[in-house]
Amino acid sequence: MKKIFGILLIVLMSALIIAGCSKEPTPQDRFSDYIALWNQQKFDKMYDYLSNDAKQKITKDEFTNRYQKIYQDLQIQDLKIDFKKPKEDKQADKEQAQYSFTAKMSSIAGSIQFTHKATLQKEDRDDKKNWYVDWNTEYIFPKLKEGDTIGLSTVAPKRGEIVDRNGNGLAVNGQVYEVGVIAGKVNEPVMAQLAQLLQMTPEQINKALSASWVKPELFVPLKSVSMDDTERIAQLVALEPVQTRKVGARIYPYGQAAAQLVGYVGPITADELEKRKDKGYTSRDVIGKRGLEQVLDEQLKGTSAVKIAIKKKDGSSAVVLAEKPVVDGKNVKLTIDAEMQKTIFDEMGGEAGAAAAMNPVSGETLALVSSPSFDPNQAALGFTADEWKALQENPKKPLTTRFKQAYAPGSVMKAITASVGLESGAISPGDTETIQGKKWQKDASWGGYFVTRVHEGSPINLEKAFVFSDNIYFAQAALKIGKDAFASGLKKFGFEEELTYPYPLETSRIGALDSDISLADTGYGQGQIQMSIVHLMADYTPFINNGNMIKPILLDEEQRSQVWKEAVVSSEHAGLIAADLRKVVGDTGGTAHAADMADYPLAGKTGTAEIKQKQGETGTENGWFIAYNTNNPSLMMAMMIEGVQGRGGSQVPVKKVKSVFMKWK
Repeated sequence: MKKIFGILLIVLMSALIIAGCSKEPTPQDRFSDYIALWNQQKFDKMYDYLSNDAKQKITKDEFTNRYQKIYQDLQIQDLKIDFKKPKEDKQADKEQAQYSFTAKMSSIAGSIQFTHKATLQKEDRDDKKNWYVDWNTEYIFPKLKEGDTIGLSTVAPKRGEIVDRNGNGLAVNGQVYEVGVIAGKVNEPVMAQLAQLLQMTPEQINKALSASWVKPELFVPLKSVSMDDTERIAQLVALEPVQTRKVGARIYPYGQAAAQLVGYVGPITADELEKRKDKGYTSRDVIGKRGLEQVLDEQLKGTSAVKIAIKKKDGSSAVVLAEKPVVDGKNVKLTIDAEMQKTIFDEMGGEAGAAAAMNPVSGETLALVSSPSFDPNQAALGFTADEWKALQENPKKPLTTRFKQAYAPGSVMKAITASVGLESGAISPGDTETIQGKKWQKDASWGGYFVTRVHEGSPINLEKAFVFSDNIYFAQAALKIGKDAFASGLKKFGFEEELTYPYPLETSRIGALDSDISLADTGYGQGQIQMSIVHLMADYTPFINNGNMIKPILLDEEQRSQVWKEAVVSSEHAGLIAADLRKVVGDTGGTAHAADMADYPLAGKTGTAEIKQKQGETGTENGWFIAYNTNNPSLMMAMMIEGVQGRGGSQVPVKKVKSVFMKWK
């Protein structure tokens, strides 16, 4: 009996297994699998689910490539195809089934969503019945019929302009001449003249003329030329096939004077687009390449109007799938005074160096100058290969933005060293030091290394050390302060701290204080210490603001008179150092006396930073001068000139800074 029961059980189980194996897939399960592949954008696998009729209309490659191209061109993201299975499905026993599904996705033009019905067909394949999607083009987007196309149109936004504190344009939207020729009318003599005037090769011109869209009598644009280049324009239009038309372009009214600050724009490259593809940029965009045009590009750029529409084959009205309106870029107003910027740049006269000006009470940056420079208008239109090579090989490095870089400050550092020394109690203004000769070393352990000074005198106190810019006094002061206290004091002045400033600046560094020699050298601005010219100005604001350091600002929308560092030096010590800085200019023996003006008293500090590998070598020198008016401290100016050795050292920037003050007092 048990044996018979066991046989019956085996037969029953076998029957159940056979029944399970022979169960046909349901249409809703098949469609769910298809939807899952769609959400993963596995278009090649989706094709395997298509009905025979659908496959007759489109190949696998065509199906896959079409989906991929559309989704890529429209920047489809966040795709969500949703299908809710019915609880009871009576269609499984029929030859055809229909289900509704919803599609949601984001695109370059905004959200796209729709509901559509899918039809599944039961078909025999390989002796098995299964369900297949009766696909057509409306599954991509409803109302997309066979033969229709999807169009993507854009309207570029108006780029925001950059203006100075008075509304003067630094980067504005203007016009240039687009120079071109009439196709089919360029002969060899004209070609030679045209190539020379446009600084193009005949090969470049011929390449433009042989483009696939070019037909006889059509205008073919070749190059954009500034409207100020009147002589060249006149020579070009004198050539019979040449024509010009005005087109929109970015214009930089202050040219070289503000080139490093403002920068310029140019067509986006493939690499730049790859980095910005998730931020709404397209291959047709113009973006900032340097300066504030680059730093503030996203707010200056604005957002293009974008429309995605189905263009009907029969010529009927297009069906709009998504549309996003144009949003013009935001204008940016700076605290910069463009006329002061130009005055300082012109005064530098092509010297290699950096200069900056600020209101030391409000913190407003009034000028940021790097010299020499380049023409941003030509940069935006496009440098020729020879022009670009000349800029790169110029020994004065006009492409370098010097006001953002950190340099050895030389003796302008001494006001900071004095502040740290007074606050720590390591030095006192009344104390005098006996210093003999023009060179000094702590002891014999320094070997052949000495700290040197220009003016010999003894005894010497803090006031005299400022007036005569005594390196030995400040080297000794640094040693008295000590490594840890000195580093801590410098950090209170913002060293080793990134300054939150719209234009990225190199962080000022203390460098190594790993020996008495390096500590002593740092005390008078040599060693490894480096600082930017903007940070230097900020570090001098405590002497005007009762010991508080004011934060430099560049954007007009920023709050004035922000305290970056409170009480970095006491009010008493700040006043003491300010009085000494006045004597640096006012006293007849002061290193900056050449800048003294009877009706406009300046306080300041000179500096000469030696750039060399080791003592005893003949290196180069950077000359520094920072100054402000004591009666009405609304203007502080700092300037650094490279290569001043044999030319008077810091007296080079002293004379230039005085000249600017005379024009602006």
